[in-house]
Amino acid sequence: MENKSLWTKYKTKDIKALDKLCEQYKGFLDDGKTERECISKSVEIAEAAGYKELFSHIKNGGKIEPGVKLYAVCMKKSMALFQMGKEPLENGMNILGAHIDSPRADVKQNPLYESDGLAYLDTHYYGGIKKYQWVAQPLAIHGVVVTKDGDVKNVVVGEDPSDPVFVFTDLLVHLSAAQQEKPAGKVIPGEGLDLLVGNRPLDESKLGKDEKEAVKAGVLAILKEKYGMEEADFLSAELEIVPAGKARDCGFDRSMIMAYGHDDRICAFTSLAAMLDESKPAKRTSCCIIVDKEEIGSVGATGMSSLFFENIVSELAAAMGKDPYMTARRALANSKMLSSDVSAGFDPLYADAFEKRSSAFLSRGMAFNKFTGSRGKSGSNDANAEYVADIRRIMDDADVSYQFCELGKVDVGGGGTIAYIMAEYGMEVIDSGVPVLCMHAPYEIASKADIYETYRGYRAFLKNA
Repeated sequence: MENKSLWTKYKTKDIKALDKLCEQYKGFLDDGKTERECISKSVEIAEAAGYKELFSHIKNGGKIEPGVKLYAVCMKKSMALFQMGKEPLENGMNILGAHIDSPRADVKQNPLYESDGLAYLDTHYYGGIKKYQWVAQPLAIHGVVVTKDGDVKNVVVGEDPSDPVFVFTDLLVHLSAAQQEKPAGKVIPGEGLDLLVGNRPLDESKLGKDEKEAVKAGVLAILKEKYGMEEADFLSAELEIVPAGKARDCGFDRSMIMAYGHDDRICAFTSLAAMLDESKPAKRTSCCIIVDKEEIGSVGATGMSSLFFENIVSELAAAMGKDPYMTARRALANSKMLSSDVSAGFDPLYADAFEKRSSAFLSRGMAFNKFTGSRGKSGSNDANAEYVADIRRIMDDADVSYQFCELGKVDVGGGGTIAYIMAEYGMEVIDSGVPVLCMHAPYEIASKADIYETYRGYRAFLKNA
């Protein structure tokens, strides 16, 4: 089966709606380069759409009834949103779930040092990256610094045109004969990703009596002036190194978006947009989950493996006067979910890695993966045929263009999502999202048409699953 390009299908009104959505998406990416920033932005737009914080709503005597819009946040890095449906909660929910963490480098806890007149921050890369892609690129620092007295200082350096940027340096080509003989995975070692942050020594009159590292001292003086930060405050800081700059249109025809963080903020945004556009309560309760830590195994308090989501469903049940435990278990078991995550777009320049009949193509529509995992489906959720048929019906009835695909050739590699974690509750789950090129690179590429079609597919699912 081969889908035609969506650009041949769309009318003028579709293009206008597509362009509007994609401009909003680019703004979402620019404002949300970390999990904290994504959640802050999501709360902002959810509240503008009439959503209320769950525990405040309960404390103020608010009812949990059809049409009520609620959200809850976990540690400023994960979020769940609900629009209560007409049916009892235990009948199940229609769930969209995406992750908002993206590959990057994290600043270590004792990072700042000086070597031969240059100051560096030591980092630890996060998620699956090709380290050589991150050198000689303009980079920005985003995150928070928390002092011992609990003061939280937000840090963003490298995004404003007047800001400095930072860089992981690379060896000049003239001296890199030995380097270029190494396998790609060893060209840049993990400990070689040290961020260049300074070269100007602090004036000698301001140096301490026994202070010898004047460039490091100069950097610390700037941090003290701008953020009230001491060197020890790196211990309680979360600083992420990400590509500097805004999301941009790609191609002469502006048909694509090139940006950092498509994986998986592209699905988080389209899920959130679909959820917030529902003005009337559906038959079943609608839910959108946005989580952290997928790129490192969905672990920790803010990852999908945590009990955050289960606990919130229990809180909803308790607020309705129901048995929290059994209502939550039944609600989760009877739910249907789209695990919203990107898939690999077919790249003709690297065709050998793909099996063409089972690939997702840019501008051909929303991508479904019946299963993910690697090689023999290891680590995969494999959706039931009955559920796949139900999804096909929903999409066809809504005239949503879609394609079924795999991540690549069977023995070439693979990947995973949060689908298998939610499937453990006994709910129906399938992976769905936007195909992208250059996945996990500093800049990824997606078709505007696929973004729009995925949003349409998520809306159809929430209404009719």
